[in-house]
Amino acid sequence: MQQVLDELLQLGVRDVRLEEPLSRHTTWKVGGPADLFVHPRTEEELQNTISVLHQRTIPWIAIGRGSNLLVRDGGIRGAVIKISDGFDQLAIDGTRLTVGGGYSMVRLATYVARQGLAGLEFAGGVPGNVGGAVYMNAGAHGSEISAILESAVILDETGRKHTLEKDEMNFSYRTSILQNELHGIVTAATFQLSEGNRTEITDRLSRFKNRRRETQPLQHPCAGSVFRNPPHTHAGKLIEEAGLKGYQIGGAQISELHGNFIINCGDAKADDIQEMINFIKKEIYKRTQIELIPEVKMIGEEKK
Repeated sequence: MQQVLDELLQLGVRDVRLEEPLSRHTTWKVGGPADLFVHPRTEEELQNTISVLHQRTIPWIAIGRGSNLLVRDGGIRGAVIKISDGFDQLAIDGTRLTVGGGYSMVRLATYVARQGLAGLEFAGGVPGNVGGAVYMNAGAHGSEISAILESAVILDETGRKHTLEKDEMNFSYRTSILQNELHGIVTAATFQLSEGNRTEITDRLSRFKNRRRETQPLQHPCAGSVFRNPPHTHAGKLIEEAGLKGYQIGGAQISELHGNFIINCGDAKADDIQEMINFIKKEIYKRTQIELIPEVKMIGEEKK
């Protein structure tokens, strides 16, 4: 990997690291090292990174703010590309909003609400960035990204740029084309919002944010909702009804506030969280015959 690092530095990619602990880049604060960690700040740096990795047949994954992600304790073989700073451009044209893939969803929801634009209030409780939200069709409070997305700009695994319209994204509940059919990175997205009353929009956003603060364990490292909601019910409700809130394995605990959150009490390993996820799935299936499907993406290797 040293040769790859040297090549990327020569091409002007400024932030390249070997054996970078991913616990520094995930909201759960767990995860082993990446063989190669790249934090490009421009589209040119990103394209150069992807091109070199493609030429050398090095596998890679992209991360944003590290929410909705469990990196196992053995870390990542290959490269991790982090998209944040440098991919946070923002432009508004009437009710159309074009924003970089590294822009914070919470920050974005707050900004557009102050402009009197409606449609993103639900995102005031989405902890990731725009790219990750598009990737997983993030949603809350009865809405989701697919309801407002017009198009997305994506760099594929060869570094080639695509602009996909909404109907090409193959959106469904918490999924998109990027999860199964197209290996790529969202560098920008265009949303179609609507004009509204600024006071009403900001009030609605504030209610959602307050509800999030009151019902989610935001004072502890966590990754957001762990499981998708099954049809006609909620994962958190099933976990609470099973009496599992507060249950602990190692440093991982099911939140006392919200059953669909697993928190890091301070010394958790990814293995503790993985074991907790498996335990919850087993208990809920035994009790209800409902198979909970994780919403968090689990990547990397077990620690040897």
